[in-house]
Amino acid sequence: MDLGFWSWLQWGWIGVAGLAFLALFFITAPYGRHTRSGWGPLIEARVGWVIMEVTSPLFLGVAYFSALETFNPVTFLFVLLWMGHYVNRSLLYPLRMKNARRPMPFSMVAMGSFFNLVNGFLNGRYLALYGDRYDSAWLTDPRFIFGAAVFLTGMVVNLRSDGILRRLRVDDETGYKIPRGGMFELVSCANYFGEVVEWAGWAVLTWSLPGLTFALWTAANLVPRARAHHAWYRRTFPDYPANRKAIIPFLV
Repeated sequence: MDLGFWSWLQWGWIGVAGLAFLALFFITAPYGRHTRSGWGPLIEARVGWVIMEVTSPLFLGVAYFSALETFNPVTFLFVLLWMGHYVNRSLLYPLRMKNARRPMPFSMVAMGSFFNLVNGFLNGRYLALYGDRYDSAWLTDPRFIFGAAVFLTGMVVNLRSDGILRRLRVDDETGYKIPRGGMFELVSCANYFGEVVEWAGWAVLTWSLPGLTFALWTAANLVPRARAHHAWYRRTFPDYPANRKAIIPFLV
């Protein structure tokens, strides 16, 4: 498969991300605090989350290893970074979820799985087919060093923010509280901010169109949802901190 085909495929997928970005400002995905009827059969949130998130590392792994002709330690490192994120997202995070038995629409699970399938496949197959772009010198390239630093910073913010949200509830306590500490002092959705930063770092450290595609899709999904969360917080809590933005400190 030639690079031109992958470029067209990925630019097309970026176009779909743009449409999704616009649509999500008008249609808030119905799970979590925004759950509502009318979206089909329901599934337990923990089970749905595992199904949805495990698709990404599974298809990246299949796409990468099935097309790999020569082992490349640099692209294998990229794969390990991706897998490290998704071990937490698809396995550890669901196990630690509070109120994990609450329902979520299976339609959301199916859409999330498709999103993860395409992005995992595009990135995995690209790293296998065009891994010769990355020799050992890439690990000292400023793009890799800066991108890896951004990626790991975003991961730390994401993990810490998830921990803050998790500790807001005791056992099976229901309801929501105002999160405080860490990046939550600046934004309502610090966990989303961390994830956007993380995949922006991935785009830089791989310096690839599939990496950029996934970073844009991440922002397209999470920025509108963060704005919906932010509006919900301000409606729900009269004392909600006025200085917080939705997802990007001081900006959005």
